[in-house]
Amino acid sequence: MKAIGYTQLGHIDDPKVLVEFEAPDPELGPHDLLVEVKAVSVNPVDVKVRGRFEPGDTPKVIGYDAAGVVQGVGSAITLFKAGDEVFYAGDLTRPGTNSQFHAVDERIVGRKPDSLPFTDAAALPLTSITAWEILFDCLRLDEGDGRNESILVIGAAGGVGSILIQLVKKLTRLRVIATASRPETVDWVRKMGADDVINHHDSLVEQVKETGHAPRYVASLNQTDQHFQSIVELIEPRGHIALIDDPPTLELSAIKPKSLSFSWEFMFARSMFQTHDMIVQHQLLNRISDLIDQNELISTATKQLGSMTPETLHQAHLEQQSGKVVGKNVLDVA
Repeated sequence: MKAIGYTQLGHIDDPKVLVEFEAPDPELGPHDLLVEVKAVSVNPVDVKVRGRFEPGDTPKVIGYDAAGVVQGVGSAITLFKAGDEVFYAGDLTRPGTNSQFHAVDERIVGRKPDSLPFTDAAALPLTSITAWEILFDCLRLDEGDGRNESILVIGAAGGVGSILIQLVKKLTRLRVIATASRPETVDWVRKMGADDVINHHDSLVEQVKETGHAPRYVASLNQTDQHFQSIVELIEPRGHIALIDDPPTLELSAIKPKSLSFSWEFMFARSMFQTHDMIVQHQLLNRISDLIDQNELISTATKQLGSMTPETLHQAHLEQQSGKVVGKNVLDVA
């Protein structure tokens, strides 16, 4: 099958880093689906993996979002059949989705929303799982919680922030204070449902206080180390902080006086460690699909970069590396 992989570590300024090559067809385990990939999207994790893991003797295939059609099933499959349209975020320990065909455990796969084309569906899985787990695993909210409380979302215009805001507004009663710094990102997070928008390049403390709503919860999606002191100052006592980025150091002792809780969200943990509750990701993706088809949520795809080739994937990586992507960039797979 055709696949696109990278051949060297580091920045992707050289287009030749990404190459198309013939890869062996995937082998299926008992719980695996063989998916014909129809569309993919690019996430920050693509950039991180490409910068940290040597490709080896053959190009390393990455890509952690896909929408496609089931073509084959393993011996223990119970959730899907050939011909089903699916979407999912894959497994960090296995080859990625930048290929014609892909093997994935059915327990982390959801039903593709009927109302979306494959490209728009491919924008959603990884960020939806991350946002869902932030709210309901890390912050331990239940649906309907949050009356007279607020959540501060730092870096709200990216893929995770875009769907997180929507989930907060549809499934909880929390007020959303979102950060965005450019006119287009301010407009975008307001479209997603943010109640207040502030600029994370200015003083968070002063701006949040001006809203009149101290956050009970904080979802920090980037630059946590730069904002941590402000977060601790702003958050209510006994509040909860969740983050997804990789700050080199944090002074966690600073959260003790307010008796704050702290969580790291990593959506690949369930698949990496084959946890007993892996099927939760199947269930929550189906819920996302239902909410999309009921017009309760919208896709966060903002730019279609064309068919997946080394050149278009290179462009997608460059844009992701810039840190200025609004929503999600997607590509179809011819």
